[in-house]
Amino acid sequence: MEHVRTDDVDAWMSPASVRKPVGEKLGVEKLAMNYFELAPGESFAFGYHRHADQEEVFFVVSGEATFETEDGETVVGEGEAVRFEPNEWQQGWNRGDERVVAVALGAPAETGETEILRDCEDCGERTPQRIEPTDEKDALLTICEGCGAETGRFT
Repeated sequence: MEHVRTDDVDAWMSPASVRKPVGEKLGVEKLAMNYFELAPGESFAFGYHRHADQEEVFFVVSGEATFETEDGETVVGEGEAVRFEPNEWQQGWNRGDERVVAVALGAPAETGETEILRDCEDCGERTPQRIEPTDEKDALLTICEGCGAETGRFT
């Protein structure tokens, strides 16, 4: 048996105020498990995305998360969960005024290919993106694959 407190897990750089790889700390091999806290306006993900091989479930502990999907927006409230199949486009946000606390589960743990789309001001549309660290390794950047513009910076 393994046991961990979220307070004892180091946070990762992310679009969310807090993203902690709880599953990794527990030594889980076949499932990704992340603890999130989102301030108003923050997102779980670096952009609108889909995982080629990973099924993903978000359980909202408190607050209210809004997920953008191909079918429109879905609001998931406290005590509710939402599931995304592999290759299903989605991005979750805190569109409210209160902090969102949630747990995300993904299987398998390794996601394979993940496609990410973000708005690129230079291209004038939502474009494919890649994520790379800054030279100082103090932030992660989203970069438009079409024109090379920086579209986001996350610490």
